[in-house]
Amino acid sequence: MNDLAFYFKEGWQHIISWDALDHQLFIIALAAIYVVKDWKQVLVLVTAFTIGHSATLALSVYDVVRINDKWVEFLIPCTIVITAIFNFFQTDFTQKKWRLNYFFALFFGLIHGLGFANTIRFMLAKNQTIGWSLFGFNVGLEAGQIIVVFTILLLSYLCINLLKIERKWWVYFLSSATLIAAAIFAFQRLP
Repeated sequence: MNDLAFYFKEGWQHIISWDALDHQLFIIALAAIYVVKDWKQVLVLVTAFTIGHSATLALSVYDVVRINDKWVEFLIPCTIVITAIFNFFQTDFTQKKWRLNYFFALFFGLIHGLGFANTIRFMLAKNQTIGWSLFGFNVGLEAGQIIVVFTILLLSYLCINLLKIERKWWVYFLSSATLIAAAIFAFQRLP
């Protein structure tokens, strides 16, 4: 049980700590187009991200996938840039238009998982199995993502419903902020 708690904390820190700003930006970019009534779709979205992230972690720990860290650190902000740009083309906020977001979450989750793969590979003891460790990490990651999403949805409610900011301008604001920050990260991390 201690391993489960340890890896839960690692997963939580992986999304909540200031060192995880790139992951937070990705979740913000993904969730920018949603409002409070869409909370179920957003939960499915972040779970898709966790599944992609988890798959890459497992494949990396077993040495099936290994990519140069410099490229991974560059590609992570690129996923944020692509997601944020996609948000600018969201003019009709309907579930049918959001299907591509699920693909982004899953596929880009694979890339984000590579960012932590080396760390978790070194953390696992030689005789330790990946199952409970990965489960604990993913539960912590998912819990952290839910907190980030809840915060974004709460802010969207305040801005759209109380401050009467038009939804598209809220989406443009969040997407622009994440796009600029991610572009800076990508430039700083050019391999």
